[in-house]
Amino acid sequence: MGNSDFSRWKAGTLVEDMGKVGIISKIIPYGAMNTSINAIKWRTNYEITYVDGDIQVIAETTFAKLVSRGDIKILNPEQ
Repeated sequence: MGNSDFSRWKAGTLVEDMGKVGIISKIIPYGAMNTSINAIKWRTNYEITYVDGDIQVIAETTFAKLVSRGDIKILNPEQ
């Protein structure tokens, strides 16, 4: 993980995040975000769009930890 050529989960992956359904709408490769915060700029991020219209950007490593803890569930794991 952390490499712009590979992400564990693809855009289009459905998730349940603390009871809220969303979709990975975009994978933002490291270096692609226009921000002055290096911790965000130099990591791969997932943009999650939720059914209620909320949009969140989550670091790939944080997302993976939340999945392994069960806080986020992957609804279509074959994706």
